[in-house]
Amino acid sequence: MTDLFQEPDDATTVEPHDRQALRQSWITNRQDLNQAEEANIAKGFAWANGRRSLKPDDILTIDFVRALHKQMFGDVWSWAGDFRTRDVNIGNVQAHRIPVDLPAMLDEVKYWADHQTFSSDEIAVRLHHRLVEIHPFPNGNGRHARLMADLLIQRLDGRPFSWGSGSLKSVGELRKRYVEALKMADDHDLQPLIEFARS
Repeated sequence: MTDLFQEPDDATTVEPHDRQALRQSWITNRQDLNQAEEANIAKGFAWANGRRSLKPDDILTIDFVRALHKQMFGDVWSWAGDFRTRDVNIGNVQAHRIPVDLPAMLDEVKYWADHQTFSSDEIAVRLHHRLVEIHPFPNGNGRHARLMADLLIQRLDGRPFSWGSGSLKSVGELRKRYVEALKMADDHDLQPLIEFARS
């Protein structure tokens, strides 16, 4: 039988038992889910942009990370904003390490921003990469990490990233380039991911 929620191979799988957490009964397949999430993400984006007075230190907190995820996905998933409790096929951090690794990473990014350790673009892309690597939530981590990076770069007086100037939600050349750049960043080569973010 065909799984109507089939995912790209490099995406977090939506298991049948996970679907019980869907808040909308009309969501019956991947297309419905994409539509619902896109609408919710637009609301999350508006919520985040309404907080223009926030400084980098305000964004780089556990509370903000969780609140943003909840704003982006809370109309669709009951677990939005909650850390995952099981290991997944993406990310290099076990679920029990999230409450330790995530605040440590956010503190590190604050230090980089405060001391201008790297360029603003590199700081924001490093934040994005580490968020994807930690993979704190059951799903939506890439979209959340990209918005976090965009919010941070704006607070560092940069402009939002283009992230390849297209949609990364489906299988295709653009998503392939993005995933390859993430893998290179895993090997400590961030330049391809920085270039992708600005392409």
